[in-house]
Amino acid sequence: MVPAPGENENALDQNRLALPPCRLFYGARIAISRTDAMFVATLLSNPAAPALDPAAAEALRNAWGGGDLQWLAPDEAAEFTLEVAPANLWQVWEDMQAMGIDLAMQPAKARRKKMLLADMDSTMIQQECIDELAEEAGVGERVKEITARAMNGELDFDGALRERVGLLKGLPETVIGEVLDKRITLMPGGRELLATMKASGAYCALVSGGFTAFTSAVARQLGFDENRANTLIVEGGKLTGEVATPILGREAKVQALADITARLGIGEGDVMAVGDGANDLGMLGRAGAGVALHAKPVVAAECSLRINHGDLTALLYLQGYAKTDFTV
Repeated sequence: MVPAPGENENALDQNRLALPPCRLFYGARIAISRTDAMFVATLLSNPAAPALDPAAAEALRNAWGGGDLQWLAPDEAAEFTLEVAPANLWQVWEDMQAMGIDLAMQPAKARRKKMLLADMDSTMIQQECIDELAEEAGVGERVKEITARAMNGELDFDGALRERVGLLKGLPETVIGEVLDKRITLMPGGRELLATMKASGAYCALVSGGFTAFTSAVARQLGFDENRANTLIVEGGKLTGEVATPILGREAKVQALADITARLGIGEGDVMAVGDGANDLGMLGRAGAGVALHAKPVVAAECSLRINHGDLTALLYLQGYAKTDFTV
């Protein structure tokens, strides 16, 4: 789903260049009067199957009158600067998507962020933890249906979480460890993303609407500085079917952004946030760079930084890191 042009598209003032990337580039051709307010266009593909044709990238740079094409990784990622945001951005975006290429545009200034704020389920890992627990409890299809509707914004998150957790009542606590060992896999590129940003001095926080039993393990594996999530209540070695309150949902993620940036003494513009579900929209809209990663349609429609083909290393390319800069 591609946004329609917004109002006053030819009169976007300079102050809005400092706003989060969601709902910013709607096909307007925006005159830039200062070189530090230029834009950067980033083209990238799936690292597992690089598909960025050099001729196509050069043709786009030429058509838009951009600066020299800079390759961040051969056949995988490249970027070039622009003095204006092109009027046909989203039309070209659609064309690139059909070629297996992600196209992103953002202000060039302050692209390299001081903090990463990440969702966990279907973002830092490839699964939804509650769905995997539900499979063990024999209620997988029912819970998956609720999860999908909640992540699409069709259901109240708190109510949907309570309903799903209720279906897990009586499940042995030991199943959590089994699910972690057998069912949970990291999203490709996550280790490079964390290691590279931390090597540059960035702070990394994992904030999930899932459960602390999983976020603590994922945070240890990837090197997050802190993690926040919901807590499953256990009695007698079994899940009670209840979750501790208050429930961490959309507003709690926004609050985490505010709390952590204040504690670190940085601005929200210094943050790159990444997520895929409706409960991530608040933090994606507030962060300096809000990235919708393989996101649900309702989320993608609200954000201009959309990664559908690349993996988590795309977040490094968006910040101007070359592959040779990655820390492994």
